[in-house]
Amino acid sequence: MRKLSFAYETSLSFSAPVTDHRFQLRCTPPTLPQQRICDLSFEMDPPCALHTGIDSFGNPVTVGRIADPHDRFSYRVEGIAFVDQGLQRPAPYKPLYRYPSAFTQPGPALLAFAEEVRAGLAGRPWTTAPLEQAAYVMGAVHDRLAYRPGSTTVRTTAEEALAGGAGVCQDFAQVAVAVCRRLGLLAKYVAGLYDAEGATHAWFEVYQGGAWHPLDPTNNCRVGDSYVKIAHGRDYGDCMLSIGVFTGAADQSQTVHAVVRNA
Repeated sequence: MRKLSFAYETSLSFSAPVTDHRFQLRCTPPTLPQQRICDLSFEMDPPCALHTGIDSFGNPVTVGRIADPHDRFSYRVEGIAFVDQGLQRPAPYKPLYRYPSAFTQPGPALLAFAEEVRAGLAGRPWTTAPLEQAAYVMGAVHDRLAYRPGSTTVRTTAEEALAGGAGVCQDFAQVAVAVCRRLGLLAKYVAGLYDAEGATHAWFEVYQGGAWHPLDPTNNCRVGDSYVKIAHGRDYGDCMLSIGVFTGAADQSQTVHAVVRNA
């Protein structure tokens, strides 16, 4: 078990004042069998009335509306997490994680890569368990994609990232999820934080033995006690940490900063 302090902050700047700003945030790490969240704080500017709930994937959601004109919007989440990935608990079988989703729909590049991976697994007849196969997928994705910030956007699909040969953690995770599903495995996308300073992170989980097991294709490793999970879903589209709409003809710029340290 590790005790971690974490902080996550997003700031939006608008080129002109906007109004009727409606937003939905998935930025609060939940308490789960493998992580206990303590001393959680949430700050937002400008302040407004907030409503909290749980979405269909079990992720905490915060929604609100800022009616008055404003040219900035920021929020910050921080707290303490006690993490022990060995404390997995039984989870129900959910077939929706077996099928392609909007960001993981396969095209020519993914179909060809999945067959390449399938052939590689055929040469390893002892690699039959879902977690073993997913670990092989993880290594194949890590070797195939180059980590290149700016080469993709948040709207890039797994097919597009693989065809381009480069991406960031979101792309590594979505390509791995797409390939796992082609192999008949149940796989989900995960958004969160890990023991580093900079941006948020993404990885994936595979279902085996009635539980979900996390893997990080960007770093080609099993997810350990230095990771803090925020949200999960079929792909990035199900667990965007922030999304919103507003009234006004304004350009916007965004900065994100996250940090996780031993507490």
